[in-house]
Amino acid sequence: MKKVQKCYTNRELSWLQFNERVLNEAGNPDVPLAERLTFVSIFQSNLDEFFMVRVGTLMVQMNSKEEICENKTGMSSGEQVCEILHRVNELEEKKAKIYEQLMGELEPKGIRIINFNKLSNEEGRLLEHYFDAHIAPFLSPMIIGRQQPFPFLANKQLYAIVLLTTPKGKKKAGIVPCSNDVFKRLIEIPTRPGYFMLSEELILHFISKLYPKYAVREKSILRVTRNADIDASDIKDEDLDYRDTMEQLIKKRTRLNPVRIELSRSINHKAKKLLSNFLEIGTDHIIEVGTPLDLSFVFELQNMLRDKTALFYQKRIPQPSKEVDVRESIIAQVERKDVLLSYPYESMKPFIKLLNEAAEDPDVVSIKMTLYRVADRSKIIEALIEAAENGKEVVVLVELRARFDEANNIGMSHRLEDAGCQILYGLGEYKVHSKLCLITKKNGDSFSYITQVGTGNYNEKTARLYTDLSLMTADQAIGADAANVFMALQRGEVVEHSNELLVAPKCLQNRIIDMIDEQIQQKLDGKDAYIGIKINSLTDKTLIDKLIEASVSGVTVELIVRGICCLKPQVPGLTDHIRVISIVGRYLEHSRIYRFGVGEEEKMYISSADFMTRNTLRRVEVAAPIHDPHIRARIRYMFTTMMADDVKGKVQLATGEYVDRHMNEIPVNSQEIFFADAYKEREDK
Repeated sequence: MKKVQKCYTNRELSWLQFNERVLNEAGNPDVPLAERLTFVSIFQSNLDEFFMVRVGTLMVQMNSKEEICENKTGMSSGEQVCEILHRVNELEEKKAKIYEQLMGELEPKGIRIINFNKLSNEEGRLLEHYFDAHIAPFLSPMIIGRQQPFPFLANKQLYAIVLLTTPKGKKKAGIVPCSNDVFKRLIEIPTRPGYFMLSEELILHFISKLYPKYAVREKSILRVTRNADIDASDIKDEDLDYRDTMEQLIKKRTRLNPVRIELSRSINHKAKKLLSNFLEIGTDHIIEVGTPLDLSFVFELQNMLRDKTALFYQKRIPQPSKEVDVRESIIAQVERKDVLLSYPYESMKPFIKLLNEAAEDPDVVSIKMTLYRVADRSKIIEALIEAAENGKEVVVLVELRARFDEANNIGMSHRLEDAGCQILYGLGEYKVHSKLCLITKKNGDSFSYITQVGTGNYNEKTARLYTDLSLMTADQAIGADAANVFMALQRGEVVEHSNELLVAPKCLQNRIIDMIDEQIQQKLDGKDAYIGIKINSLTDKTLIDKLIEASVSGVTVELIVRGICCLKPQVPGLTDHIRVISIVGRYLEHSRIYRFGVGEEEKMYISSADFMTRNTLRRVEVAAPIHDPHIRARIRYMFTTMMADDVKGKVQLATGEYVDRHMNEIPVNSQEIFFADAYKEREDK
């Protein structure tokens, strides 16, 4: 067992490695300057969510009666939090250097964020006047004392904290909320066009004016991150229906305990201890950050640079698929042959047109769909509403537990319900994460199915930003399986058996194990054997151990894992035959592809499921087989191109470290190649 443990990486530390790869793109000189600003902001928002969800979960576990250890490396919850905090401090130092580099490179482009030490006395007086006139009237400074307890600090909001001394030497603390929509975040320096100061820095500089009777001892900008690890089972009101329960959950989440405190500048140990006591969190959770605590302003900077096109990626627009003609009926085309759409290289419009046709087609009797995350002004929702208003049976499972999208999904469910759609709200203990749509047509005395299975959400916005695959098929066996999925969901059950589709939680992990075993047997029989997997995360220990077994048997295993990967490749005697790469590029890699075998015997699937226990055993997920020879060849080409990516693809070593690789005479950037292909196909069409 100890020998095998050398192959495992801790889940949380692997995720931090992934986020470091995102941060590296912010510091990559080959990425256009304005786009690098996006990557540094994504790094921060990723880290925020990581603390809210993962660290929040671990801290809850630390307070439980029994010690809970991670099942691969054996680390306790406390050990993981300790290591996370250590690693995050290192990453914050790296982020600060990259941020300063970015700000330095922006200055020649006419934009600069500066502090008071860079201003003249006259500029200081102008900003003081601006503070007095436009900011101070809207601030609410507080004194913390016996009559005024420490206030509630909202999640991810900015506050100025100040330690004060009265004329008699009594020590006090003050808090000033700085997140305010009334005044601008970026304050122009009147004498220097293109130069700005952040409003919180202006507040901090003049904070003594808010406390005229006190002397300022310590001051900093503060940001609290709160735990968001809560689910519907934590709400104990039996009188609430499920939707009301989720609305209560959203409110409760905002009040959960802090898991991280960020400070914009250093304060002394006593001050940290005071803050720690106020917020009931250890001082090791107080992190000094060498950058602004909220980087959302970088998008304003980007807008100021829009006329400088060289600072941005070349504009790319999703192209019409050569597989379909939007001037003709999509339903008729899918009935003739399977259609695969590849986002963001190809447009989502054919699928939307399919729904619109179904809404109006007199032969269509029902549309059933699972929704996890959708766009704010979704054309997909409009199509479903139209279908219901046209008298079709429309059944929509809206997963209200899609983390941080709960409010949007609740609002959407109201709209659909008001239009006459039948709404299902999740499935008990199982989240419904599948991307499944079933259209049923009546043909005289018989009926037929059109099924769509995707790897990504039904979201027009993310379809332009995430790489995903969407299969539309008239394969009746697939349609029958999809019908069984919806029938089970309507009964509040999970599918116990499926033929064509792989359906979690009962019929996916076991079927994957069977297909891995088949490849092991192929190798033992002296035949070619191959496993190729593209996923976002690999944490399922059962599947990891099975992949190790395949490697030991000599099976070639190629893994494209964007984020968390708890398996180390190239460990002698164990994972010698496993290669792992991670692609972090312009678009978020999101598609899932499973491949087992070679040649005509190869079994190929696209899926909504990562190889994580939460996906394989605790969610409803669907993987669809790819039967069409043309589509199979196309997916093979995509997979092979991604495995060859040596521009955005990093290879994982046996140590768990990710490094650059230079394996092609002409460097391969898979995302750029796929977009070039899409544009060429449009020209050739």
